[in-house]
Amino acid sequence: MNFPSLAELNPILQAFFATVFTWLLTAIGAASVFLTKEVNRKVLDGMLGFAAGVMLAASFFSLLLPALDLATLQNNMPSWLPVAVGFALGGISIRIADRIIPHLHVNIPLDSVAEGPKTNLQRSILLVIAITIHNIPEGMAIGVAFGAASLGIPGATLGAAISLAIGIGLQNFPE
Repeated sequence: MNFPSLAELNPILQAFFATVFTWLLTAIGAASVFLTKEVNRKVLDGMLGFAAGVMLAASFFSLLLPALDLATLQNNMPSWLPVAVGFALGGISIRIADRIIPHLHVNIPLDSVAEGPKTNLQRSILLVIAITIHNIPEGMAIGVAFGAASLGIPGATLGAAISLAIGIGLQNFPE
């Protein structure tokens, strides 16, 4: 059977396969909790540091830098302005979500209450909510990257979109 290459697929299917890839790495990383009862704090800190570094690099090289390059082509405003506004709106959105969605933080005792509005939700439900909220911008970034590449937007390539998906997957594995 002759399968088409990723480049020959519809952009929606490309983004779907990239998202499934990142989900698979997330699931494999999450399944690793069944291999041990407790994780050494230094190992956990190293894994989280690695995940943060990969996500920082992926955000800059696959999202912010191409946005700056694209904004440079539009001469009616400073190239940094739309990127700065988008970045600020993202930060404001995260702050609002922090205030209105019940959640817990790492290293909080099991008997503590959630932050945000009062809730009777179980810790497992709060965890699922947190993971879902965490993955929404990552999924959007993958979709935007593949969509921009399919439209031929300058600086947006299929390779960059694939690199972003791999970066997000590698970041999610140890997370």
